[in-house]
Amino acid sequence: MSLKEKYEIVIGLEVHAELNTKTKIFCGCKNEFGAEANTYVCPNCLGLPGSLPVFNKQVLHHAVKAGLALNCTIAHKSKFDRKNYYYPDLPKAYQISQFDMPIAVKGYLDIVNKQGEKKRLGITRLHMEEDAGKLIHLTKTGQIADAEESLVDYNRGGVPLAEIVSEPDMRSSEDAYLYLSAVKAILKYTNVSDCNMEEGSLRCDANISIRPFGQEKLGVKVEVKNMNSFNNVRKAIDYEVERQMQMAEAGEAIIQETRLWDAGKAKTFSMRGKEGAHDYRYFPEPDLPILETSAEYINTIKAELPELPLQKAERFISQYGLPAYDAGVLTSEIPLADYFEKVAKLSAEPKLSSNWIMGDLLAKMNEAGEADIEKVKVTPEKLAKMLGLIKNATISGKIAKTVFEDMYATGNDPEQIVKEKGLVQITDTKAIEEVIDKVIAANPAIVAEIKGGKVQAMGFMTGQIMKESKGKANPQLVNELLKKKLGV
Repeated sequence: MSLKEKYEIVIGLEVHAELNTKTKIFCGCKNEFGAEANTYVCPNCLGLPGSLPVFNKQVLHHAVKAGLALNCTIAHKSKFDRKNYYYPDLPKAYQISQFDMPIAVKGYLDIVNKQGEKKRLGITRLHMEEDAGKLIHLTKTGQIADAEESLVDYNRGGVPLAEIVSEPDMRSSEDAYLYLSAVKAILKYTNVSDCNMEEGSLRCDANISIRPFGQEKLGVKVEVKNMNSFNNVRKAIDYEVERQMQMAEAGEAIIQETRLWDAGKAKTFSMRGKEGAHDYRYFPEPDLPILETSAEYINTIKAELPELPLQKAERFISQYGLPAYDAGVLTSEIPLADYFEKVAKLSAEPKLSSNWIMGDLLAKMNEAGEADIEKVKVTPEKLAKMLGLIKNATISGKIAKTVFEDMYATGNDPEQIVKEKGLVQITDTKAIEEVIDKVIAANPAIVAEIKGGKVQAMGFMTGQIMKESKGKANPQLVNELLKKKLGV
């Protein structure tokens, strides 16, 4: 029995998303990324004596909107609490967060894997809190432990956060990856966060434990931090699961702790013992009142919700006949979904549209390092026109690859490219027969094999014919005429 058959993996995620507001959560300082260090600060951000927090109502709006999109129940009364701990990036020595009365509870979201299987994952809570400053460690090796000097930028201190805490419902790193992708898509669809992981707008901590299959009691959990991409989350979970399984097999005790992920070494290392809620000495924030949210206020925000990713994916499946996996990929970002719909409607070929967008277009964007589909030179109109050329047999699928390469590089019209490069598909039967006769004459041994029953050699002949015609011969006609010529 393998270790993965012996032990069940249990994963819960804590996602921190910076909210799209013009100012910070408890003061009027700008909420912007990239400014010179310590320029967007005030006495409140710096925790100076006498400063008092003033709540930003836009934060509440965004938190309620995100909570509704995550199928949470919105609390009619919630409050802020002080979470006490000292760290250099927290000048007050406490963080204003929410403890026992968060804004949203008991939600869920559904994930869909490549096989089209749906799984529902619970969300314990969504609460509001302020972000801490950013520590900048000056090291020669790139390892925090080797830092010779650390600096603090308080621009991020006080930026509004929504912390989304999942139930421990995930059973693999793939579940975690799909959950994060779904959360990110929902937050972007609702426009409550830009979810830019490179700028720290979206961060994730993973709580990981193992237990023998059949055991109900949860194992000792280990928290892993410092994961700056979804792929690193997946790698860190896989590493930590293997580490814990090996420890369990060796009879070693797994301790509750916080570990950091080292992407360079592809391993986790211990940071500190994990705190419990009692270590933070939570108590109600005395300088902020109870928050009251009426049913009317909640319903007003509910009316603002757009068609969400899973709803859109289900519509793509029913309206366009797409497989669940295609629909999931195409609805991961609003611009990508919009692009697909335009191409599908203009070309009347939804599955062909999906294939070209998910295959060639996204591959070229990835290769070019282009993340914004709205900036690519291949507009939906031009891609739809190219698919029309395939559909009416003006060009073959193979020729279309050449046309697409040119379109992506230049933005030129596909009909213009086909005309200028002489790429029109050969559909004239006589012209194709001449090429076939030439190839047959050049390959008597292969022809004899085919006539002798080795039909798989037909592929070689077809390839030679397409090569001779420079890829312009209609593949379907080639197959039909070749079989006729050879009596197969």
